[in-house]
Amino acid sequence: MAGFLERERIVAPPGWSRWLVPPAALSIHLAIGQAYAWSVFKPPLEKGLGISGVASALPFTLGIIMLGLSAALFGTRVDSKGPRWAMVVSSSCFVAGFLISALGLYLRQYWLVVVGYGFVGGIGLGIGYISPVSTLIKWFPDRPGLSTGIAIMGFGGGALIASPLTNQLLSAFGGSGANPNPDGIGQTFLVMGLIYAVFMSVGWLLIRVPAPDWKPAGWDPAHAKTGSLITTANVSARNAIRTPQFWLLWVVLCFNVTAGIGILERAAPIYSDFFPDATSPQALAAAAAGFVAMLSLANSAGRILWSTTSDFLGRKNMYRIYLGVGALLYLGLTLLTNTNKVLFLLIAILLLSFYGAGFATVPAYLRDLFGTYQVGAIHGRLLTAWSTAGVLGPVIVNAIADARIAAGVAGPGRYTLSFTIMVGLLVVGFVCNELIRPVSERYHEPAQEQPGTRTEARA
Repeated sequence: MAGFLERERIVAPPGWSRWLVPPAALSIHLAIGQAYAWSVFKPPLEKGLGISGVASALPFTLGIIMLGLSAALFGTRVDSKGPRWAMVVSSSCFVAGFLISALGLYLRQYWLVVVGYGFVGGIGLGIGYISPVSTLIKWFPDRPGLSTGIAIMGFGGGALIASPLTNQLLSAFGGSGANPNPDGIGQTFLVMGLIYAVFMSVGWLLIRVPAPDWKPAGWDPAHAKTGSLITTANVSARNAIRTPQFWLLWVVLCFNVTAGIGILERAAPIYSDFFPDATSPQALAAAAAGFVAMLSLANSAGRILWSTTSDFLGRKNMYRIYLGVGALLYLGLTLLTNTNKVLFLLIAILLLSFYGAGFATVPAYLRDLFGTYQVGAIHGRLLTAWSTAGVLGPVIVNAIADARIAAGVAGPGRYTLSFTIMVGLLVVGFVCNELIRPVSERYHEPAQEQPGTRTEARA
């Protein structure tokens, strides 16, 4: 089994098409992207177990924390052991998180849901997140924005599958409605865990890595796109965290994620509070789940669309759009409240497309600044910004909403203050992006003899 998981077993032979790798990456990211559909579980858990909005966010929050920590801790190992090993570990942890959560609900022990989905499943999130990204960057050196967009698009689109699936399973098992049965919620976790176990196996069976001397047919590194921020040198993960560029980008990612994850994690309740005009609780739950799915689609589409655009406009310019325009959109959302549903939906779609695009563009930004040498490990360390945002976003939105609910505030007023805070964070992120400059040569790895090249693999 150890030999089956080793990197040497999955080196692509001559003639292997690199376009077989994106489906492998997507099978992992579409599965772990289920995390973005957590808000569909929130109302049933709150009603069925009698917990608060902050408590119902704990599994999701801990999952995002563990995503960043596990990506940072295991990033170098993922680079050395290879993507198949990483995908098997990710699948095992992610599926185990669902099964432990199901057991916790059957036993009425909510802490098991937090530990299972949040801690164990979160480790699977982190390891599964970085491996497809670093692998695709190596397969698509000529199209870094497109390659990272392909992989991370799947993570953003995970809720597009998971949201309606979760809603249907909860309804079938009696885990939704005015009086949800915790056993029905547990059955939903169990069935989803089994489904993802099968789905994720496609990824680790199909994945391959390029040979060390491989390059795309017709691509000459000497003629690759250059720019003031695009280096041809390499920086190790150890040196990268010593640069100001790494920490400026850390703040950029953290605040961009904070601004998006708060609304995304509470998407279903936010929709219900803004537009509580459904004819029944079931209809309102279905509409809210549809809103979550729509945001997931925007999140996913933004990752491939805007990240691919960054290959032409540059990463720094794209983050100017994500942060600057994003701040204006959040301000519009704050002032608009619920006076126009269509405009509300359009703003939410754009915000979530920028949020997802930030994730998809940042690996290419790292590649521009630090090279490809240990980009997976550097990416893993940067994802601690996501862990921080995973606490900040839900805590800001849920804590303020819970306080407003306790004060008797209804509707959009529950979110005015938290949305205003998001505007400020995006402005700070915009300033940090403006301060990013090329990495100093003193952090570069010593120049090494370049290996030979091979072009047999099909582009």
